[in-house]
Amino acid sequence: MLTRLKISGFKNLVDVDVRFGPFTCVAGANAVGKSNLFDAIRFLSALANDTLINAALSVRDEGGRTSNVRSLFHRVGNEYADEMSFEAEMIIPREGSDDLGQKAKAKITLLRYTLVLTYRVDDNLPSLGTLQITQERLEHISLGAASKSLQFPHKANVWRKSVVQGRSTAPFISTDTDQEGHRVVKLHQDGTGGRPKSFLAASLPRTVLSTVNAAESPTALLARREMQSWRLLQLEPSALRESDPFTTPPGLGADGSHLAATLSYLARSHQRINHSGDGGTNWVYDRVAARLSELIDDVYAVNVDRDERRELLTLEVTDRHGTIHPARSLSDGTLRFLALAVLELDAQASGLICLEEPENGIHPARIPAMLQLLQDIATDVESPVGLDNPLRQVIVNTHSPAVVAQVRDSDLLIAELREIVRDEQRFKGARFSWLPETWRQDADPSTKPVAKGELLAYLNPALSAGQSSRLQRGKSKGVRRVVDRPDVQMMLPLLGEAQ
Repeated sequence: MLTRLKISGFKNLVDVDVRFGPFTCVAGANAVGKSNLFDAIRFLSALANDTLINAALSVRDEGGRTSNVRSLFHRVGNEYADEMSFEAEMIIPREGSDDLGQKAKAKITLLRYTLVLTYRVDDNLPSLGTLQITQERLEHISLGAASKSLQFPHKANVWRKSVVQGRSTAPFISTDTDQEGHRVVKLHQDGTGGRPKSFLAASLPRTVLSTVNAAESPTALLARREMQSWRLLQLEPSALRESDPFTTPPGLGADGSHLAATLSYLARSHQRINHSGDGGTNWVYDRVAARLSELIDDVYAVNVDRDERRELLTLEVTDRHGTIHPARSLSDGTLRFLALAVLELDAQASGLICLEEPENGIHPARIPAMLQLLQDIATDVESPVGLDNPLRQVIVNTHSPAVVAQVRDSDLLIAELREIVRDEQRFKGARFSWLPETWRQDADPSTKPVAKGELLAYLNPALSAGQSSRLQRGKSKGVRRVVDRPDVQMMLPLLGEAQ
């Protein structure tokens, strides 16, 4: 679980400091930095799993996929920043295993990971440059500091006690300068004072964290596993509609693939664990159908059809008239909602889930149902973490007024472009502000909360439309928008105050 992220020098994120709870909604206009925040999270996740260059090339730029890693650095005019830095505070799972199946148990579960990268020209690469590590650290956050680190509302003696455990005093990964003045990254034996393994930072093709195993440093391994679990869901209707072969492994893909296989597996697992057999309805199917009925009134059942001849699994929805609708005939919004409903039931799907514009394909009146589902996917901070309450986190971004109006005020971050002056340069950078009288305000009282006018544009989207109505009418005589109707304006009490 990512609880705090500091970023500087990455795209338009300069001196950014964001705290996260179990569920966070980031709202903002286009091109202010919402997606860049997600890209930073995905970049850190990729760095825990792959080489520096491959991780960099996996991050999108303005035109799609990055072709030059230099484009990831903050730029003012034609000048790029010298370095990018990341500092992530996180809760990691207490137990896990490495790539060879060796079991690992964390010495402490509340950690801080720091990484500083610079750009290095390399004529041997197609992109003409690569990344170089100048600092990498993994260190503990003491249990005594847990209340300061985890300031979102939660039950300390129940939820926090179940996830924040262990004790440590020494770092797990550190960076020093040797006698020749070279930067050296050291991997310690799980925070002990024993002799560490040392690596010359300038020659590292990947982070030290991405190489650890259970034998060397189980705590660092579980930090790696946590970061690997940070993913962006980009639910594609074409993938959601696909049938799955019987041999498909369960687990929802980032694009929504394997939906039928995952739902079928969850249903069969529930039958096996509860010895319910194949007769009658299945609790998992009933639960998903009940969820879907919050979005669509005409839902009787959800099921996965097993085609024994073709050995295919196909998701189906049955309406109240008995008509069966296979996945290929369902709407995009219905399929996305179904995928999230299945994800909510999958206890194995832990970690951080980022989702862009969850309102896509959803009727405005049904957005509260979508938000409730997303909040239910996230860990319940009133109960201990376990199989029925996995350590799971959800961050969404949106520019929808309907979403902003319905989300809990303590879960909202407003992304804005603000003027920054640094090293005698003046530029616009992303800032993420919160509402006054919420836990983020208490966590950082020195930072100003979001401006009231910025929030009003979301709570009453007709404001900006109304302010430009004279210009709009001048350009399009005889054309009246819905928001220009007098009978509609009567329902927008803030509109008159803004004009």
